[in-house]
Amino acid sequence: MAALRWFLAAGLAVFLLAVAGTASAQLSERQKDYYQDWLKTADRAEEAVKASRASDAALEKLRTEVDGYRKIFNEVRGGNSDRIKTLQSQLDALGAKPEDGSEEPEDIATLRDHLQSQLDALRVPRIISEEAYNRANGLITEIDRIIRLRQTKEFTTRGPSPLNPDLWPAAVVDVKQALGGLWHEVAANLKTDVVHVQFRNHYPAIIFLTAFGLLLIARGRVWSERMGAYLRTLKGGGRRVWAFVVSLSRIFLPWLGVVLLTSAVSTTSVVGVRGQFLLDQVPNWAAIFLVFDWIGRQLLVLRDEDQQPLLSRVRMAELRLVIDLLAVMLILNDLLAAFDRIENVSDATRAVVGFPVIFLSALVLLRMQRLGPMREMGVATESVEPVHRSGLSRFFRQVRRILIVLGLLSVVAAALGYMHAAEGVIFPAIKTLALISINLIVQRFLGNLYGWLSGTGDAGRDSLFSVIAGFVLAIGSLPILALIWGARSTDLLEVLSRARQGVTLGGVQISPGSFVTFALVFVIGYMVTRLLQGGLRNSLLPKTKLDAGGQNAIVAGTGYVGIALAAVVAVTSAGINLSSLAIVAGALSVGIGFGLQTIVSNFVSGIILLIERPISKGDWIDVNGQMGYVRDISVRSTRIETFDRTDVIVPNSDLISQSVTNYTRGDTVGRVIVPVGVAYGTDTRKVETILDEIANAHPMVLANPAPSIVFQGFGADSLDFEIRAILRDVNWVLSVKSDMNHEINRRFVEENIEIPFAQRDLWLRNPEALAQQKDSAPQSAPTAPQPASTKPMDLTEPDMDGDGDGDY
Repeated sequence: MAALRWFLAAGLAVFLLAVAGTASAQLSERQKDYYQDWLKTADRAEEAVKASRASDAALEKLRTEVDGYRKIFNEVRGGNSDRIKTLQSQLDALGAKPEDGSEEPEDIATLRDHLQSQLDALRVPRIISEEAYNRANGLITEIDRIIRLRQTKEFTTRGPSPLNPDLWPAAVVDVKQALGGLWHEVAANLKTDVVHVQFRNHYPAIIFLTAFGLLLIARGRVWSERMGAYLRTLKGGGRRVWAFVVSLSRIFLPWLGVVLLTSAVSTTSVVGVRGQFLLDQVPNWAAIFLVFDWIGRQLLVLRDEDQQPLLSRVRMAELRLVIDLLAVMLILNDLLAAFDRIENVSDATRAVVGFPVIFLSALVLLRMQRLGPMREMGVATESVEPVHRSGLSRFFRQVRRILIVLGLLSVVAAALGYMHAAEGVIFPAIKTLALISINLIVQRFLGNLYGWLSGTGDAGRDSLFSVIAGFVLAIGSLPILALIWGARSTDLLEVLSRARQGVTLGGVQISPGSFVTFALVFVIGYMVTRLLQGGLRNSLLPKTKLDAGGQNAIVAGTGYVGIALAAVVAVTSAGINLSSLAIVAGALSVGIGFGLQTIVSNFVSGIILLIERPISKGDWIDVNGQMGYVRDISVRSTRIETFDRTDVIVPNSDLISQSVTNYTRGDTVGRVIVPVGVAYGTDTRKVETILDEIANAHPMVLANPAPSIVFQGFGADSLDFEIRAILRDVNWVLSVKSDMNHEINRRFVEENIEIPFAQRDLWLRNPEALAQQKDSAPQSAPTAPQPASTKPMDLTEPDMDGDGDGDY
């Protein structure tokens, strides 16, 4: 054992020197004593855990000492990592020692020994600190287990039933003795010269504290309420924000008055040890009552702000009274706990005295759950539509379902003798309700603040910011909720300590610190990227000669590169080593490649579109029969706005792999073709002259190159001409066609030029055969004449094309 202690003490030398940043100094006597203290503390903790007889307070104190050592060991066991890697890489560069028995060069052997000695000197403290850390961590786990087992046993322990009348006389006697002892203590102090001298020496301060404290208690809430009511009558979005801030003085001013008043009483030294212990708790009790009263007031304010309030004003006043009574119940429970600590009464007396408080608390909770939605007198409840609203209404709908259960369970448990279980359910439930109400009130305040700062007004309460604020408040309330329901502060600190160490996923160590660093760096990089994009889009690129499509491509490419760089820098800054995930990422990439090949294809196609720019934003294109203007090009798809104002999402791969017609690529100059036919016999030169005048007269037609009139040929029904002209903006092609057709019709009417339409002549080969059949038919009674046909003759495509059997 002595040899082991000597070895650990020697290892402590390197351990402590590593903390100081050195590895080659002699161990001082102080450092040896320090390590010996840790060994003694660890041995004492192991003995206490093995015996399991120490009190909870002693175990908590011992746990704090062990946790202090554990923090040091945790810091050192991860130290000098970079230096160790450097030394190891240097040794690896020297290569392995010769295994064939030959000697390596003296210089290399000397260097190898020197590097190995340095490496061993750095590894020793890591090994020792790792062992000490594991030992301290195990001791803390054992201590926490013992304390939790005791708490569980206390929670489930059954004591005497408070409904047993035999216990009541003894409980009354204990209460009388406690009150009598407190009164006799005060009366005895009043007769002593110490109190008289204390009052004579400090009476100005005592009078001032008493008067000012009473003034704040009596008028503090009134002043705050008047100021808040005045602010709410003002116009502007900030009135509710400032009214909320002022409402906090309803808590602070009276509480400050209570603190001053208790200070005045303490200064007189009139109270004894028992009285001083209770007097120290008075500010806490005052804070409980004032916070609950403030909650009830804020719920009334929220009710007045809602256009469809959940509760009537009468029921809201009753709700405020119920909330105040809940605060009184909490104060009475704390008072009984203080009474138990001062007098150390029996379990029977504690049960008898505590049962009425639990019973009254349950009654108050039951009354709260009966405060349902507003039903005005004279209105049928069936005709009232339920109002589904967030915030206060949701709070009422949820808590009304659990209040009756918690109240009944607590009363039944207390009646059966499970006082600790009853108190551990009903009073945390009351505090939980208060915490939920505070979260709702603060969320409404943050929504009003956002609406005021953003200029959205009341819409800020229903914005995404308000939802996120509510989520953050809920997450932040979890530690408080854990403390309310019996968790120890050391439990929360232990969870925080383990969270700081992080978890290992695939060989990568992820801790909250690294995650926060990653998120912070990435958000900063993302914001810088967006600012750079905004500067390019609004300031720099508009001053260049690039078209809108090129500017959009540069802005989009800058965004992709900036976000990628932000992610890489964030990962590097967080110290996350992704090399161990390379094999996993390689395996996943195969599956991702098959499953997401379409998305990857579209992504790559989007990059190609942004680089090569075969199409740009604002171009008029035709792809897969979809014709319209390009409105947006993203990495996965392109949005086209058709001429009927509908959006068509086209995958980028279609724009790369298929044929695309771009009518406005490079410029907007394009050609228009207007066909027209005239009747046979018309002077073709005259028609050509008229069409040429019409084409040259239109303002959208370019003079160079000049429009041309083409005599296409002899059609089946007309002489076919075409106007072919180059337009300065092809987007106006339909309007130009319409204008030219109107002008053609007007000029042709003036010049008596006929625009023919399709005509067909019907010839019968042998009409004499039809006449012979008519003469040879037998004579019959005359019948009513029948129409030649009951519907128009159906024309087929051969009829329209002139390919039938008839003669034309």
